[in-house]
Amino acid sequence: MLKQNRELRDGLRDLMPRLWRYGLVLSGSDDQARELAQATALRALEKADQYQPGTRLDHWCMAILSSIWKNELRARAVRRGQGLVPADEAGLLARDNGDVNILAAQVLSQMMTLPEAQRETMYLVYVEGFSYAEAAARLEIPVGTVMSRLAIGRKRLKEAMGE
Repeated sequence: MLKQNRELRDGLRDLMPRLWRYGLVLSGSDDQARELAQATALRALEKADQYQPGTRLDHWCMAILSSIWKNELRARAVRRGQGLVPADEAGLLARDNGDVNILAAQVLSQMMTLPEAQRETMYLVYVEGFSYAEAAARLEIPVGTVMSRLAIGRKRLKEAMGE
């Protein structure tokens, strides 16, 4: 059990940047993203006995983060899309990369303007590399809905970017 807790802590430490990015995509706020990542790590440590070794820690933690976010949305009655910031201002792009791709910044900025459901689905599949089935399971929706959200999101991005 002690070894498992140590592995969980080490895994959480490595996951924090990804949890922050996911929190940023969901909330659109750097401060909120930090709080979500920290709350996720705390909840994961509190519920360590529920984690099953050999399964993907990142998927488990992202499910926790999403649950925390949805509970917060319900509690605050936040309307969708409120308070979003452009990707370059929010820090979604790598700060240490001097050759940041301008197109990537534009795409991310446009992605942040999509409705939350499309934005979250696109993030999980295209940024985090979840398969359609994994994203569907994480979001608790059918795979067909994932595919639909991705298609609509891509179409909106193309229209917004004039392509």
